[in-house]
Amino acid sequence: MGRNVHPTGSPAGRLAAVGNQMIEIHLWLSAELARLQASLDTPSRDLRAHCLTFCAALGRHHTGEDAGAFRLLAEEAPELRPVIDNLITDHEVVAGILERVEALLGGDAAVPVAQVRAELGGLAALLESHFRYEEKRLVTALNALTGRTGTTEELLGLTAPGSLQPASDPGALPGSRS
Repeated sequence: MGRNVHPTGSPAGRLAAVGNQMIEIHLWLSAELARLQASLDTPSRDLRAHCLTFCAALGRHHTGEDAGAFRLLAEEAPELRPVIDNLITDHEVVAGILERVEALLGGDAAVPVAQVRAELGGLAALLESHFRYEEKRLVTALNALTGRTGTTEELLGLTAPGSLQPASDPGALPGSRS
């Protein structure tokens, strides 16, 4: 993935281009999901860890949006509340898929690749639609938050991809700093 071209905040901890950063996070999550799906063709010892790490990152992003960006936008732009309600419903459906994937990966038994593939395929289809809808409806409103106090991670649950761990480390949780 290319280098992050959007600032993650000013030295004073001010928000900058949050909507654009959300797009970058979505692109990164989509790429990671595609990479994860491709890895099912030749499962390795790292498959379980990579899958669980991805599930944690996606869950963290949606939880962050629900508690951060969506709450703030509902207050600042009440006309967006129906959109936000739709997105929260999507997040609940995604959470259900993630729970099923995590259950399939639990324990020491061999990974049921066909079942995991089916769940990830459904997740990919849902996320493609969800991300486009969210971006179309919220990017402008999120970018309007530029200059306010806060961080992208507080609003979106993750930092922009330029701050994320490299994709080559399937055990690293995005947005976490050691």
